[in-house]
Amino acid sequence: MSIQSRNKPLKEKKVFSILIPTWNNLAYLQLCIKSIREHSVLAHQIIVIINEGNDGSFEWVASQEDLDYIYSKQNLGICIGLNKAAELAQTNYILYINDDMYTLPAWDQALWKEIQDIRHPNFMLSSTMIEPTNTGNPCVLLQNFGNSIETFKENELLHSYNSLAKQDWNGSTWPPNVMHKSVWDKVGGMSEEFSPGMYSDPDLSMKFWQEGVRHFKGLGSSKVYHFGSRSTKRLKKNVGREIFLKKWKITSGTFSKYYLRRGKEFNGALPEATLPLFTKLKNYLKYLQLR
Repeated sequence: MSIQSRNKPLKEKKVFSILIPTWNNLAYLQLCIKSIREHSVLAHQIIVIINEGNDGSFEWVASQEDLDYIYSKQNLGICIGLNKAAELAQTNYILYINDDMYTLPAWDQALWKEIQDIRHPNFMLSSTMIEPTNTGNPCVLLQNFGNSIETFKENELLHSYNSLAKQDWNGSTWPPNVMHKSVWDKVGGMSEEFSPGMYSDPDLSMKFWQEGVRHFKGLGSSKVYHFGSRSTKRLKKNVGREIFLKKWKITSGTFSKYYLRRGKEFNGALPEATLPLFTKLKNYLKYLQLR
């Protein structure tokens, strides 16, 4: 597998190394990077993971002096792509964001303030997504500002996003999420057996949990707009649910509910998980069915 890369020496101090996977999604990638450039308070290293690049995305990224990248003519998928890109990180913090996300003003400042308040590397933090469609996710804000670039109500969003309130929540898993590079390296980054990527996010959170991390926090004050799975809809998906169950002997749903307490109001570091007897039995039987 041939991979090209560009990793320029930093001319000034950067805070986050922002990893952006993209797969023939140029218009959304350009909007995502525009929002990071315009709405970040702090300076960041941006590393784009260009898969295939049949839509001109490689040429466009290569023409941008402030962007680093890795480029593969084959689709690396999320897991391999993020791991390769993380090797280019020149800061202490890995931040993963999807190319179909639009960051809102001061999104990064809230994350950085939280990191400074924590004062240790054992955390995973997420921004809060604003989404146009109700998927039942308790961690998002539901408000429709368009489900595509063509229908995107950018000015309306910028005028009203501050009025959308969300309490800080438990269960950081989804991007945009930020973590200390030392912990990322310790757990080995993304697990490539989940390639191209389905269920790799909860697997990474579980690896952090096994490493002793208990600070999984979503910040209501850090917001991004998410158009919604512009690339994953095109993927031939892996059976991530089964891979997770075989690996950890519990379902991803059990991990989310009883370990991460996903979507519940954040009240500090999470306690140890306590599973009801029936839930333990149900998970064990599901695991046996896959052996």
